[in-house]
Amino acid sequence: MMTRLTELGLVTRFSRIIGGVRAGSSGYIYGLSGLGQAVLDTDGPLGGRRRRVWGSKPYFQDHMLAVAELYVQLVERHRVGQGELLAYDAEPAAWRHFTGKHNELVMVRPDAYVRVGRAALEHSSFIEVDLSTETLPTIQKKCLRYVDYWRSGVEQQWRGVFPKVVWLVETARRREQIAGVVKKLATDTQALFDVGLLGDGPRLLGGAEQGAAA
Repeated sequence: MMTRLTELGLVTRFSRIIGGVRAGSSGYIYGLSGLGQAVLDTDGPLGGRRRRVWGSKPYFQDHMLAVAELYVQLVERHRVGQGELLAYDAEPAAWRHFTGKHNELVMVRPDAYVRVGRAALEHSSFIEVDLSTETLPTIQKKCLRYVDYWRSGVEQQWRGVFPKVVWLVETARRREQIAGVVKKLATDTQALFDVGLLGDGPRLLGGAEQGAAA
């Protein structure tokens, strides 16, 4: 069935294959194409207008799936009582904006905003999933933008606390590299950040080793 839908251009098959113990037998990941969206929307405001069939680059697929897997793991932990998932905003709902030093509009674009309750505490975090595709100077610029947002006080006025910025990476070497970037920031801003492995993400976000910064 999925092969036929792919041949008709109604769905797009991603290159990544899933499988293993949790997923059972291996299989492909599919997404609705532009034409498929139009078919489903024949009675909607677009009137079945045909849209361009889309695909995505392997990095985008892997990044999207890593963020989605993090959400799934948080939900699983929530269901077994290992941290109450109070909020999970994916992008663009997780994005924030503030006024910069020269009155320009500045954006911070985390991959997700997460709030987890554990015991009597709540831990809030901005999530940055890193798959080693960005240079360290780019990582530094992102960190400095979060610092500027923290200093603006906008988030603190809105929520009463500034979330921890948690970088989640694939390898120990990459963790050391980004931790090195954080260590070069102003001393009073380093506590805004944590760096951990993707596999440890749910535990870190649940407050095992970090909390929000006031």
